[in-house]
Amino acid sequence: MISVNRRHPGGLTKFGTTGPLLDGVSLKFTEEGEICVSGDSVMLGYYKRPDLTAETVIDGWLHTGDIGTLVDGKFLKITDRKKELFKTSGGKYVAPQPIENKMKESPFIEQIMVVGNERKFVSALIVPSFSLLKQWMGQNGLNFTSNEEAVKNPQVLEMFQKVIDRYNANFNHVEQVKKFALMPAEWGVDTGR
Repeated sequence: MISVNRRHPGGLTKFGTTGPLLDGVSLKFTEEGEICVSGDSVMLGYYKRPDLTAETVIDGWLHTGDIGTLVDGKFLKITDRKKELFKTSGGKYVAPQPIENKMKESPFIEQIMVVGNERKFVSALIVPSFSLLKQWMGQNGLNFTSNEEAVKNPQVLEMFQKVIDRYNANFNHVEQVKKFALMPAEWGVDTGR
């Protein structure tokens, strides 16, 4: 255990975080933002697995695999998993999940996948909310014939660019979606996508 929110007159609760560190726990972050901890509560290693121990406990620090930050200098907040991060060709690490979650706040975006590993910039594959898109097209004098045609329509692409631009304002330059492609069908087991 590293941190926990708890009732205390000193204000040891902050919603959206895992709470302040427990006594005796030391914390540091790697360059990628990975949470590393040391202290008496940290395991010595995996039972009969020195290979896994060597990967996880380095110089006495447990590398948790979680990405996080400190809020108000005291409350630990987990923001992502390290395995979810990708590195751009410029050497910057990007966590796709916060970008995807923010973009999905738009009612026009049903599904989104942010990509950019070893690329110059961040891109996104987007599945529109086709029921809402069909309604929007009708209100804007555009004929909806099929999903495949709708995702190629220049006015639809322009509208989605405005949606992306609006949400990009929440992220730094490296994290902003520079290009996107609209997909004609939802991803799922039944569609094989």
